[in-house]
Amino acid sequence: MSKRASQATDRAAVVAALRTEQKRQERRRTLLVTAVVVVLVLVLGGITAAVLLRQQARNSTIAEAASAPIAGVKEYPNLARNHVEGAVTYPETPPVGGDHSETLTNCAVYTTPVKNEYAVHSLEHGAVWVTYSPDLPADQVAILTGVIGKNPYGLLSPFPGLSSPVVASAWGLQLTMTSASDPRLASFVAKYANGPQTPEPGAACSGGVGAS
Repeated sequence: MSKRASQATDRAAVVAALRTEQKRQERRRTLLVTAVVVVLVLVLGGITAAVLLRQQARNSTIAEAASAPIAGVKEYPNLARNHVEGAVTYPETPPVGGDHSETLTNCAVYTTPVKNEYAVHSLEHGAVWVTYSPDLPADQVAILTGVIGKNPYGLLSPFPGLSSPVVASAWGLQLTMTSASDPRLASFVAKYANGPQTPEPGAACSGGVGAS
């Protein structure tokens, strides 16, 4: 074999070796990326599953608590339900039912007070009206917003002159609390939002007005 042919053979061998090494490195990178992706999927899947399990456990706990009598709930039976014009004097603060406006307050979160006569109409449709003292700390208001915010039958507003920092009301029912963190609040909402006490079950808590 000539010297030139030998050199060509050597170069071909070097190129082949380089290509083989390049392919080997590519396979290693592919395997490494695949392994990282698999690990990430497993980790994220585990985190998601853990979050879902915790949420399911929390919902189960709330539902279980709501199925039992809730300590401290006061009942006000035999309330009038007439539509009237003008202001109404209610014996309870906030009101838990009685004569009310033909207009309702849309169930939502409000940062200013709502009209009693409108909110009582919302109660008739199954709303749970959570009221709080205007000087309640912001972190406590945030907790209330988290409990009420996404519930289609949840109504939240400040209420001047409350005897307790937080009061939850449904038609004919009321619960006073000293803190937004009271575990009875979530049970009250779960049990009475469009609950069995509702005079007009299934009626929408929308189509009315916002804050006054």
